[in-house]
Amino acid sequence: MTLAQLFSPSLGFRPAKGWLWLVMAVAGLAMLGLGFALVWAQIEGNRGIPPVASSADIDVTGIEVDVRGSSGKEARERAWRQAQRIAWRRLNGPALPDEEIESLVAAVVIEEEQIGPRRYIAKLGVIFDRVRAGSYIGGEQATRVTQSAPMLVIPVTSSAGSQLVYEMRNPWQRAWAEFQPGQSPINYLRPAGFGGDSLLLTYGQTGRRSRLWWRVILDQFGAADVLVPVATLHYDWPGGPIRGEFTARYGPDSDYLDSFVMDAQNPSELPDMLDRAVGRFDEIFTRALAQGRLRPDPTLDIVAAPEVDPALEQLIAVGRAIEEREAAIAAGEIVPGPVATMPPQGAAPVQSAITSYPVQFETPDARSVDATLASVRAAAGVRGATTSSLAIGGTSIMMVSYAGSIGQLAAALRAQGFNVRQGSNALAISR
Repeated sequence: MTLAQLFSPSLGFRPAKGWLWLVMAVAGLAMLGLGFALVWAQIEGNRGIPPVASSADIDVTGIEVDVRGSSGKEARERAWRQAQRIAWRRLNGPALPDEEIESLVAAVVIEEEQIGPRRYIAKLGVIFDRVRAGSYIGGEQATRVTQSAPMLVIPVTSSAGSQLVYEMRNPWQRAWAEFQPGQSPINYLRPAGFGGDSLLLTYGQTGRRSRLWWRVILDQFGAADVLVPVATLHYDWPGGPIRGEFTARYGPDSDYLDSFVMDAQNPSELPDMLDRAVGRFDEIFTRALAQGRLRPDPTLDIVAAPEVDPALEQLIAVGRAIEEREAAIAAGEIVPGPVATMPPQGAAPVQSAITSYPVQFETPDARSVDATLASVRAAAGVRGATTSSLAIGGTSIMMVSYAGSIGQLAAALRAQGFNVRQGSNALAISR
């Protein structure tokens, strides 16, 4: 069939099968290219801010000074000594003469500066050397709290009804990227926001409850748990005052820790307000760690190598021995006889303590919650099961009271028809 015949008005438009497949193939490639372009658009662009290298030195920022002198140079020298004294007091350092405090200083950072003929106005930062200053304050701080597990930081900016993480560069991400933890006991893991970070770490992710999905993301960054500092910014009018409401959350269930409010008079003061807010968040997280609240969620640890209970190992050994004996009988190698599989006569029965174990289970709807709870309660040895974290449409958690080890509970749930994944201190079940 010629091209003229294919499009002949008398025949109508009746493409041959080869042409039809060609058109479909071209359309499919076009759609595939469009999808690739959309994904690439989500990860390309200048959106990442790499975090500054963490220093072990002790950094005190935002010290405002206003000093007069016989000359601008003299006013500056006096202002720097004053800033060093103020920084030392903020660290609760012991009383020392100015010369000795100056010997502990590694650097003075000029954040803002105005020099006049006889006046010096500035905002300064003072960095103390950890080795030299550690004998005065470092040792005391180190003994108060221990170092935390690696914590992934997801800074969320909320403004005008929209939420932002790494989709584009923003002041809140920059404040965390430029933060120097110094002597903080919190082990912060701060993503740069490049490439796939903007797809993985979104505001929607902070509301997920699936431990499996969280575990995948945390493993990408080598983290044990997650910290979510939320900054909600309210602008009175363009160029006017800005009110910041800050909320500290942590963990896969977005547990609340604390909140506070700060104000900036105009957009030029916003970076300074956010820097101070990051310092407040560090205080909140440090206090939570000292109180024992900032511990990795045990339900996240579901991919560890399974631990087999010794009693279960004995049962497995007995079962294998029975199988080997039956095979030997079938082969005529031994004469059938009784097999001793019970404990020796007179042995005291083993009493198992009642222990509560966290068990994760999928809950697509409310009916599945009741059905799963009923099946778990019917398992041998289970004394009770109640939900501790409910997420309809996601992954919920129940606490199961069981007379035995976690390995025995896993075996009992498998007998109920569940697929069971066992971790060091938690289970995940599914149908």
